[in-house]
Amino acid sequence: MGCICTRNCAFCNITPGTLAPLDPGEPARVAEAAQRLELKHVVITSVTRDDLPDGGASHFAATIQAVRQILPDCTIEVLIPDFQGDENALGIVLKACPDVLNHNLETVPALYTSIRPQANYQQSLTLLARAKELAPSIPTKSGIMVGLGEDDTQIMPVLDDLAAINCDIVTIGQYMQPTRNHPLVKRYVEPAVFEEYARQGKKRGIRNMFSAPLVRSSYNAEKFV
Repeated sequence: MGCICTRNCAFCNITPGTLAPLDPGEPARVAEAAQRLELKHVVITSVTRDDLPDGGASHFAATIQAVRQILPDCTIEVLIPDFQGDENALGIVLKACPDVLNHNLETVPALYTSIRPQANYQQSLTLLARAKELAPSIPTKSGIMVGLGEDDTQIMPVLDDLAAINCDIVTIGQYMQPTRNHPLVKRYVEPAVFEEYARQGKKRGIRNMFSAPLVRSSYNAEKFV
């Protein structure tokens, strides 16, 4: 949906600029790229487009359908924005039947004001919960970064929240500063601590935990399907 985002998350390295109309040919090109790369699992994501009536949900659906048409045996994961809490937009994506629906919480609630100022923790959590209600058979996924200024006591309530809404897959990785203009890394978390995050998540009932310094949202994504 272009290279310009309507949000200004502190951790992200997307460059601000002038928004462009959606390209109707993009879904077909994404499908063609997946075919040429001989992919077995495709992760589809985007910038956030709060300027669009449905936040780009229909564009996500069209891209899922295009990949399905050209690669019927390929599994598809979507990493979606929060659609400003619009349940209808979420429903449009779910009706296209992705194999995994991902929306990242990114950080702990206390850091949203400084790290995700245009987002809302509860709204993101509610989106994941609604996805389970609307399409129980589609696994949900979320993730956070550590090292942005949180401490471990703030991680556990996030795992509690994700377990409470039956989130199937959770990723936890180390925040890395994209440029000198981005927030500093406040701490580097030891691998043993990441292992403890995973243990605590599974203890709470989260079936699939990927937690390590280099884990990112799409890290070994196909293993969960």
